Amino acid sequence: MKFSLGGSLKLAFRPWVEGIENVPAEGPAILASNHLSFSDSFFLPAVLDRKVTFIAKAEYFTSPGVKGKLTAAFFKGVGQLPVDRSGARGAGEAAIKSGIEVLERGELFGIYPEGTRSPDGRLYRGKPGGLARVALATGAPVIPVAMIDTEKVQPPGKIVPKMIRPGIRIGKPLDFTRYQGMEGDRFILRSVTDEVMYEIMKLSGQEYVDIYATAAKRQIADAKKKAEAEAKRAEGAGKGKGHGTDGPGKAEAGA
Repeated sequence: MKFSLGGSLKLAFRPWVEGIENVPAEGPAILASNHLSFSDSFFLPAVLDRKVTFIAKAEYFTSPGVKGKLTAAFFKGVGQLPVDRSGARGAGEAAIKSGIEVLERGELFGIYPEGTRSPDGRLYRGKPGGLARVALATGAPVIPVAMIDTEKVQPPGKIVPKMIRPGIRIGKPLDFTRYQGMEGDRFILRSVTDEVMYEIMKLSGQEYVDIYATAAKRQIADAKKKAEAEAKRAEGAGKGKGHGTDGPGKAEAGA
């Protein structure tokens, strides 16, 4: 991926990078990034010399059809880890275990603390389960990463990317070894996650919203459905009013 697709991405989009020296040349580290676009998982590994193993949603590995099989083959080929986001605790535990194994091999583990792509370009509350637990279980440093303008390169739902130059800011490593052995304390997990999200916010310049992105997506979807329903009601009321006016007019003409 680095020498074929990665090279093409760098040549075509010329992504700018700040702070690349903060990624260690060897040894385990967690790259915790904001998530604006599907292309985030391509641009970040493309600018690094080392392999990055990300958690990817399970749907990428289980979608039907030819396209689904090709997608699954690609994600398996680049070593991504499937995670079920439906809320099944067992699947979440398996993803955490897989992340720990990646770090124990001395590799880079990439994770999006928001859990899903931002629906509107703002930065949302980080989920404490995966990031904090993996960091505390392994003692690996957490490196905050900010993807810049990748949502403009490939907006959600768009297949053909726009030729816009994205950016990547990589912050200094955060050390949470002072909390090792405390991954069972939910207050510690929340504190670690919030500290990482604050650093990502400073790097990205995004507006921070203190709710989960999944909740924001539900709110946006509900608002859209409500607006569509109100538009249909208004359209129906307008048609009804028009028919009511025609009736008396015709009656009067007949008289």
